[in-house]
Amino acid sequence: MNSILIKNARLVNEGQIQETDVFVKNGLISRIGQNLNEVADTVIDARGQYLMPGVIDDQVHFRDPGLTHKGDLYSEPRAAVAGGVTTFMEMPNTVPNATTQQLLQDKYDTAAQKSLANYSFFMGGTNDNLEEILKTDTRSVCGIKLFMGSSTGNMLVDNVHTLEEIFKQSPMLIATHCEDEATIRANTQHYVEQYGEENIPMSAHPLIRSVEACYKSSSMAVELAKKHNTRLHILHISTEEELALFANDVPLEQKRITAEVCVHHLWFDASQYDTLGSQIKCNPAIKEARHKQALFQGLLDNRLDIIATDHAPHTWEEKQAGTYKGAPSGLPLVQHSLQVMLAFYQQGKISLERIVEKMCHAPAICFQVEKRGFVREGYWADLVLVDLEQNLTVAKDNVLYKCGWSPLEGQTLPGVVTHTIVSGHLAYKHGAFDESKRGERVLFSR
Repeated sequence: MNSILIKNARLVNEGQIQETDVFVKNGLISRIGQNLNEVADTVIDARGQYLMPGVIDDQVHFRDPGLTHKGDLYSEPRAAVAGGVTTFMEMPNTVPNATTQQLLQDKYDTAAQKSLANYSFFMGGTNDNLEEILKTDTRSVCGIKLFMGSSTGNMLVDNVHTLEEIFKQSPMLIATHCEDEATIRANTQHYVEQYGEENIPMSAHPLIRSVEACYKSSSMAVELAKKHNTRLHILHISTEEELALFANDVPLEQKRITAEVCVHHLWFDASQYDTLGSQIKCNPAIKEARHKQALFQGLLDNRLDIIATDHAPHTWEEKQAGTYKGAPSGLPLVQHSLQVMLAFYQQGKISLERIVEKMCHAPAICFQVEKRGFVREGYWADLVLVDLEQNLTVAKDNVLYKCGWSPLEGQTLPGVVTHTIVSGHLAYKHGAFDESKRGERVLFSR
């Protein structure tokens, strides 16, 4: 493997920004310091640029296997790397659902062949696969995923006894999608009666998948976790009300209950359904503006621990199905999540140090990722160089997702990722990919 010497970078890491050099050898960060003179195969002069750990996105849907017309384990990791995401954790609601150890292993085997980024996959829970869940290897699998709300296939876990047993016996972190199914069904029926099946407006989405539906499910998950001392991580918090469920006076390393916010719940609000329509239809729903303001504050005060994407591509044709009920939920975002947060930095809402904390350090701590998420000697060299003097206007011709579109099209975002190093491999440089090496399977110190 080629050695790399990065010179004169502004390193953003562990709450500090300092000018330094970084030497990478055999996939690892070998030395950090000023005026390094190691001989390297590749030398990068990063003067004026910011060097960060690679982003760890703990929630993506890359659609492989079974839905690969939307995205796959080649196209979406490639887009991720272009956006500075070096590691992803992918969800089990593919086709077939990853709810047995063999189906889970099949996804790892596919990623080893195709993924430019580092990878891990969640084991999926159902109402009747507890025995399979308990076989999950805590060292090489990121967690157990439970859909405590509407989902695809056989993945809605709504049996109270099953939930009790999973929370009681899980050997590892449980990540939950929390929306109360009964509330959603009742709300849907109300709008069907009001508008008819074919005429529900897109703006009804946050009223159907309501604040009440989110809070009711999240509070149940928290109650179960406290009862059984379960390691719980609640994904994509979308309401101000849910923030009261989470502590901000405990160090992340000591938290048993953690929470995530996604970039789209910070960036968009319900006023944009009129212009963007189904492009911003996702579960849980993007809600009125007071929520995104509260979520941002919750991020800054540490009630929300991690920033992720819930990247979920659908084809443009699927998204433009013409009716509220016909359009699938999900947004493609993994290529631009870091730049969205850099836009908030440019607006003075968050520091670079805090962005790195929430997108790189915190996922590593939360999931106990081994030797990633920080720029430290002896750690894997997952590194990103960003030029904040450049901007990028998101457009169809620079979107790399297989689905070919982004809800951010037309937006000019600050900061251009110039280089992405994945496990010591210079995978992306000034718009060009080196696909001669695949990413690594992530391990966990548990």
